[in-house]
Amino acid sequence: MALCGGAGHSLEIAKALDNTGLLIGIDRDNEALEVAKKKLENFSNVKYIHGNHDEIQEILSNLGIEKVDGILLDLGVSSYQIDNEERGFSYMQEESMLDMRMDKTSELTAKDVVNTYSEDELYRIISEYGEERFARKIARNICEQRKIKEIEKTGELVEIIRKTIPAKFANDGHPAKRTFQAIRIEVNNEIKPLYETIMSSIKVLNKSGRLCVITFHSLEDRAVKNAFNDALRKMYVSKRFTILCLWCSEIRKNYKQKTDNSNRRRTKRKFKSKECKIKNF
Repeated sequence: MALCGGAGHSLEIAKALDNTGLLIGIDRDNEALEVAKKKLENFSNVKYIHGNHDEIQEILSNLGIEKVDGILLDLGVSSYQIDNEERGFSYMQEESMLDMRMDKTSELTAKDVVNTYSEDELYRIISEYGEERFARKIARNICEQRKIKEIEKTGELVEIIRKTIPAKFANDGHPAKRTFQAIRIEVNNEIKPLYETIMSSIKVLNKSGRLCVITFHSLEDRAVKNAFNDALRKMYVSKRFTILCLWCSEIRKNYKQKTDNSNRRRTKRKFKSKECKIKNF
């Protein structure tokens, strides 16, 4: 079972499966599923599901599957989504409309967040999800600018942020990177479901099953670790599983990078394998 994304990981999993194995590819982005179907067209043992990782138990139940041998959660935005100008994820494509939806059937867009959230709400998400030191000033200036004109394009938002952050901090990567990350996380509700996703994933693993989580920034990393730590404390029966947490900003180095995203600039890999015998899960 894997989140599809660009289907790079899914392709390698499909190659490793024998005729009795089944790969369940999940993605909330229908376009990503279509890309995966094309990339995996030579494999007949793949099921494609439009959904999100927090629906794992429901998805398996609908398929009549109780347990799985492995789960791969490749979190965050994909290169395909960033590179597509129509999706409005990148601060490097300044003529894109503010969208940032991973699931295009969802209603909330980045434009909605930027133009309808109060100053305090904007400050909260930019500070919490972007860990931006100038969150209050950015939120205030967004609210001031939208009084004049609705903010519609990525370039308009970038310009507000660029004028807000002092020049002496300009060398710390692109000035808009943290704010764009924060708005994207808010639009797609990326952090809040993670805890339950990890707990649900552990519950549906077979004995000696493997759970692999790839994270791209510290917020995801922290949420995953908290869930793992709680799971270890609450585990009722002995279960062996391998935890692979990759906190990285540049993964798949052989992929040609087209953007200056900060979450792909530094790489930190953490590997942990645990044998669990803990009470009461």
